[in-house]
Amino acid sequence: MQGVIKSFDPGSGVGVVICDTDMVEYELAGDALEGSIFRMLRQGQRVIFELDESGMATTVRMGSEVDMGTPGFGPPIHND
Repeated sequence: MQGVIKSFDPGSGVGVVICDTDMVEYELAGDALEGSIFRMLRQGQRVIFELDESGMATTVRMGSEVDMGTPGFGPPIHND
């Protein structure tokens, strides 16, 4: 899934992400940033995430424009 960070408190790790497709808000799981390059998140930051079994956002990561399906950003073209 992809979305935008609505809020994030770096001290507590509490935050909310809004899903792009249905505008549903998901709380960040306590381990949402484990294994990620992120140490903190800023409001409005675009991310890719998954939902855990309890419906909380986890595995938060940055995605490339291709990963996020941004129009005009297809796979690389090779001119061989």
